[in-house]
Amino acid sequence: MNMTEWKKSIYTNPKRSALPIMTHPGLTIIGKKVIDAVSSGEVHFNAIRALDDRYPDSSAAVNCLMDLSVEAECFGSQINFSENDLPTVTGRIVYDEVTVRSLKVPQLNTGRIPHYLNATTMAVKAFHHKPVFAGCIGPFSLAGRLYDISEIMTAVYEEPDTILLLLQKCTSLLRDYITAFKNTGANGVIMAEPAAGLLSADLCDTFSSNFIRTIVSEVQDETFAVMLHNCGNTGQVTQSVISTGAAMLHFGNNVDMVQTLHEVPDDRIVLGNLDPVGVMKMQRPEEVYASTLELLTATRGFPNFVISTGCDTPPGVPFENINAFYQAVRDFNGNLW
Repeated sequence: MNMTEWKKSIYTNPKRSALPIMTHPGLTIIGKKVIDAVSSGEVHFNAIRALDDRYPDSSAAVNCLMDLSVEAECFGSQINFSENDLPTVTGRIVYDEVTVRSLKVPQLNTGRIPHYLNATTMAVKAFHHKPVFAGCIGPFSLAGRLYDISEIMTAVYEEPDTILLLLQKCTSLLRDYITAFKNTGANGVIMAEPAAGLLSADLCDTFSSNFIRTIVSEVQDETFAVMLHNCGNTGQVTQSVISTGAAMLHFGNNVDMVQTLHEVPDDRIVLGNLDPVGVMKMQRPEEVYASTLELLTATRGFPNFVISTGCDTPPGVPFENINAFYQAVRDFNGNLW
């Protein structure tokens, strides 16, 4: 699939596209738990397929599970697994320049990476009418899991060279991982870099965007798009996020979507930013419908906008709320004429 043409089809279609970051409801459909999906590429794929079967042609693309523990596990981090929540990283594995220098960049046959490559391969074979997006973590967010997020926020000031070295190693793994996704035939990757939203604009440039820019320059082309997700941004790093060159920018519910759209060049696809918990999980269906219409109306003047959730929807989002979201999109598009 030519992603340049796909992006153009978004710009030129007066109807609004939707692309929520959503996989967990598919597990409910097939009667599986989160731990099943993060441990099996086949279960992961079956959840994706079941969700698309439930809502055919409602989402503009297929996206895989957003699991931000996979890459840290490959480096050697301890992972805490639970039945119905995504895995989490426990404890740090690097502390200083010595431990960072000794850290080895893992191979792609390490940990659960093969399961995620397998799920993406199956999705590519199953879906031909819409793009398939794999998922990965961003370099600074990965470094924060290896070094400890609180410690790295201090170390960027006190030991910047050590953190830059760690980021080089994180970037090396991510480049290889994303290239492997590309080789499966995937049309893009959603790179989640939430920790960069904790930085100032200058620090975000130095410790996140410069490394992402390197990855984007190597993997992004007409057949493969990088969607950069930053749900930690409150607006201070928007320009830094733009500078990465990622073709698609996904923002969380901490930013003003209209203000953000004014800042982003109109040749980029911009996605966001309904609160995945406060709206999609906690509101009543009629409130979800109203919130969705409100965002669609506010962003009416931006043809490069695709409505989405501000982050991955958590387990337990009611199907009635998903129905209300998609119904609001259909009704909004039906009233354009």
